[in-house]
Amino acid sequence: MANEILNDKLFYQSYEIIGGEKIMSPAANLDHSGIIMRLGMIIGTHLSNTKSGYVYPDNVDVHFSDGSLYKPDLVIVLKSNEKILAGRKNIYGAPDMVVEVLSYSTRKKDLTVKKDTYEAQGVREYWIIDPRAKSVSVYLLRDGKYFLDDTYILLNEEDLKLLDDEEKADVKYEVPVSILEGLSIPLEFIFSWGY
Repeated sequence: MANEILNDKLFYQSYEIIGGEKIMSPAANLDHSGIIMRLGMIIGTHLSNTKSGYVYPDNVDVHFSDGSLYKPDLVIVLKSNEKILAGRKNIYGAPDMVVEVLSYSTRKKDLTVKKDTYEAQGVREYWIIDPRAKSVSVYLLRDGKYFLDDTYILLNEEDLKLLDDEEKADVKYEVPVSILEGLSIPLEFIFSWGY
């Protein structure tokens, strides 16, 4: 672990190992943290009610067999896969679902090397959330490869006015969680401020 003593206080330095290189992880901003908190709350409630698994917010170490160490923004592990929880200290293996929230400093890695690692390691569902675009891109694993299931975008009233009736009928207001039967999360809840 990377720890530093600064003015007689111990500080934990958060890092990931990507492609064999140790990369420091910056602290998340409030929008980013709010999205993760709301997702964790709604997914955690569902998992608790169904007694079907576990949800962990960022700063949890996920160790992959290729030597990568990631700290995804949100990790979901189903009961059927709980052997990877390694005594409830760290995660060793592929979670069932991972969520990454894009930021300026992580965007490129989240869309490329991390996505490739999650795919190769067998993460069944991968969400990429873009707070600026208010979008959620959902990737599902089939036959060892990710395919884009859909991109869900929160449209405002002005955007909706520009659509014809057929286009309005195609607008999706909730994002289904593929690995959790019966759970869909409203886009408005994901991107709300102040909940």
